[in-house]
Amino acid sequence: MHIAVIGLGRMGANISRRLIRGGHQVVAFDRDPDNVRQLETEGATAASSLEETASRLEPPRIFWLMLPAGVPTEDTVTALLSIAQADDVVIDGGNTFFKDDVRRSRECATRGIHYVDVGTSGGVWGLERGYCLMIGGDSAVVEMLDPIFDTLAPGYGTISRTLGRDGSDDRAERGYIHAGPAGAGHFVKMIHNGIEYGLMQAYAEGFDILKGRASEKLPERERFDLNLPDIAEVWRRGSVISSWLLDLCALELARSHGLDQFSGRVADSGEGQWTVNAAMEEAVPANVLTTALFARYRSRIDETFADKLLSAMRFGFGGHIEPPKA
Repeated sequence: MHIAVIGLGRMGANISRRLIRGGHQVVAFDRDPDNVRQLETEGATAASSLEETASRLEPPRIFWLMLPAGVPTEDTVTALLSIAQADDVVIDGGNTFFKDDVRRSRECATRGIHYVDVGTSGGVWGLERGYCLMIGGDSAVVEMLDPIFDTLAPGYGTISRTLGRDGSDDRAERGYIHAGPAGAGHFVKMIHNGIEYGLMQAYAEGFDILKGRASEKLPERERFDLNLPDIAEVWRRGSVISSWLLDLCALELARSHGLDQFSGRVADSGEGQWTVNAAMEEAVPANVLTTALFARYRSRIDETFADKLLSAMRFGFGGHIEPPKA
């Protein structure tokens, strides 16, 4: 398929590359011309403006936005509304707040433009591993875009089928789902990220307790100088708490036992707060997720080893950099 990718940061560039490798024609646009030139050397068609991006596509045109949530995405969608034509498709693949999707979908519909939101998980590893996609939008439009989603998703891989699953729709097993109407995709991804906060916090606190066992404040006979890289490694193999996040813990601990490259000031990108807000709207207790979010706020005041491991995991899966000290 012919598609434009707007925003060529870590995720957008690799999404473009995976699409090109899958045989799709990609028009690449970014405010940084160096990013565009790099993708051009890898097979993309370069564009220097949104107008030129549109001119290089055949109707119905497909625009995939991979931009930071908030003003950058809002401004770009607004600009595209004056460029796009009826039956064109605007896809937001970033981490937009789902209520903004609901609003934007209505605004696009008044002009005959289709709006699709895609919660995209996979981080900097998605180029090789594929991306887990959670999609919101009109069924017919999502079906039309299926070749794109199929290329970006991981596929069946080596994961065995879940016992008891049946039916003809195997998209979830291939790594993508049509979650519902506009907004549903980003809502599912929002909760995904909220759960991610909780899982990461559990690992971080656990390893902090392991590290703390060497404290001189404890009775000498009850102190253990534990090898954290080895513990992370052995837990990866056959343990019930093995996961990709644990893989990232093991990787960073092997590089530096004390995680000295991290300060422990842990950023949050908004989805954790939105998840807690959704829980309050629904009157659903979310003790773990709320505490994990507040722990990130606290880390910017008083850092611990647990906070360093949280930063290490965020860097591992997404290349996220710690915020500067206030």
